Amino acid sequence: MKIRNAALTDLPYVYDICQRTAYNGQDASSVVTDPFILGHYYSAPYIVHAPDWCWIVEDDRGIVGYLVTTPDTRSHAAWMNNEWLPKVRALYANVSADPKWTDFEKWIRRYIYDDAACPDFTDRYPAHLHICLLPRGQGQGFGSSALKLFEEKLRHGGIAGYHLGMAEKNARAGEFYAKQGFQLIRHDPGVIYFGKKV
Repeated sequence: MKIRNAALTDLPYVYDICQRTAYNGQDASSVVTDPFILGHYYSAPYIVHAPDWCWIVEDDRGIVGYLVTTPDTRSHAAWMNNEWLPKVRALYANVSADPKWTDFEKWIRRYIYDDAACPDFTDRYPAHLHICLLPRGQGQGFGSSALKLFEEKLRHGGIAGYHLGMAEKNARAGEFYAKQGFQLIRHDPGVIYFGKKV
């Protein structure tokens, strides 16, 4: 196992892993026709904006997962809204609706037009993350090892805590976060928010 800081050259693999883990922790390839749209929101911008706050997990077969984070959710949201999302929206501005789109794909295609927002608990948990591992990388300690690197960096920077949002149907991820000491912040329709102090 190897965990290292992310680089722009990792982006093709990160987009692929995002697509293959984004549907309640399962492969979204059957429900989303565009292989990049999920990564445009949930993974790539973190690496573009602050690669030193992102990590890549590798095994002997190659890249198996990633941890993308921001130490400052408010700053990240502002950058997303001012710099990143306008460019993403331009990619899809002239795309006609396809009758093959699932409800899930319709949702993400609408979602990219919403500005990135900060939850009302951001002051208590100012950092946030997204972590995704392919099935072959799960259950081997990769995720917990990556989180330890992130938490060490947060403590060094004097950042008090972090949060994440999880699809409510992703039971396996919920079990993982419970083992890592996360506390339930709130359960909204479709999404559960967890936080952790460091």
